[in-house]
Amino acid sequence: MADTKERIEKIIEEKIRPYMEADGGGLEFVGFDEATGEVRVRLKGACAGCAGAQMTLSMGVEATLKEEIPEVKRVVAV
Repeated sequence: MADTKERIEKIIEEKIRPYMEADGGGLEFVGFDEATGEVRVRLKGACAGCAGAQMTLSMGVEATLKEEIPEVKRVVAV
């Protein structure tokens, strides 16, 4: 089985990024802390300054990653 980082990158690439890019935004995977279960991402494009960015992170990115990968506990933008 792929390691957690590879699994996160694959889900972002295949399931999350296309939706964000469709709205003029983007998402870059920065890292994963195995000890805390924290995924760090960087919002790009329209998402970087969007008032709804926190909602996108929690309801979209975090929810999808937690559903697919139990090791993920939270997602934060850096």
